[in-house]
Amino acid sequence: MTHWRLSTIRNSRAALFALLIGVPVLAVSAKAAVIAYYAPPTVAPAAPLPPIGYESEDHFPGAAALYVAEAGAAPTAGTTGTIDISKRAIPTKAVLTPELDGTVKPAQPFSMAGASALDRARALDCLSTAIYYEAASESDDGQRAVAQVILNRVRHPAFPSTVCGVVYQGSDRATGCQFSYACDRSMARPRSAVGMARATRIAAAALNGYVMGAVGMATHYHTYAVTPTWNRALVMTDAIGAHFFHRWKGYWGTPAAFSNARYRGGEPMPGPYRRIDPSPQAPPVSFATGAPPPIPGAAPVAKTELTTIQPKYQDVSVAKADNLLGDSQILDRWKDSGKPLR
Repeated sequence: MTHWRLSTIRNSRAALFALLIGVPVLAVSAKAAVIAYYAPPTVAPAAPLPPIGYESEDHFPGAAALYVAEAGAAPTAGTTGTIDISKRAIPTKAVLTPELDGTVKPAQPFSMAGASALDRARALDCLSTAIYYEAASESDDGQRAVAQVILNRVRHPAFPSTVCGVVYQGSDRATGCQFSYACDRSMARPRSAVGMARATRIAAAALNGYVMGAVGMATHYHTYAVTPTWNRALVMTDAIGAHFFHRWKGYWGTPAAFSNARYRGGEPMPGPYRRIDPSPQAPPVSFATGAPPPIPGAAPVAKTELTTIQPKYQDVSVAKADNLLGDSQILDRWKDSGKPLR
């Protein structure tokens, strides 16, 4: 009897313990079921967009031709364009010593003293845009070096004498861009506000006289990802980040060659130039006949023979061949219809 009582007590305690545990669990489960029933359906997260711009692994500074629309656009990816100066006459008073030709000489500080507010604004716009698209992923020194190349070109007689003129030189021709981003549709891609702010800061300092002395008188650069043929004909002045910087050999790469030392302003409108349309224009219309003049070598225009037209329509459908002076083609019976009555 005692054993039965102990067993009953144990079973009661176990049942009570299970009840105490089970009730909260059931309550939580019921609440979870209600929440799940009324909750909106779970939407799977969208797949991340592929990286674009300078966060993409396959993008590098000066990434020209990545989005090129026209075959043969120049320069190639990651390079500046070249200018042929082989036939340019060297000034007779130029003096070139081996020591000067074999050393890296820093450029003189760029000065915009006396420039108008419009020239200053345009120059800043063009230079900061070039720095961004050519070297957005570079360090500050890498961006300063690109800015120095552009300002070196402004003062070299082989290039335009304005910042915007240098940056967008050749953009009116399919294969003439000196800075490839102006022709490869890179400018259609959205810019990073932070990246543009940094490029603008670097550009403003360069326009106010900051000199990146390490690149010297460099007027060309290219990335490590390419090996342009012209780099063998130039002298490398420095390697900064992903860019190798070069100057011309001989006199044209010395400080004496940079004759445009004084900035004269006259900045053109920022942005690529309008492309030159190579298609021939339509021939002008002759006012005498109302038709374009005949094209040499072209087949003659077929004329309708009068004999193929029914007689009753011949006098109203076809003008006489000799009617070139504007003779009236009104039928005789209608010629007096417009005269006033007397």
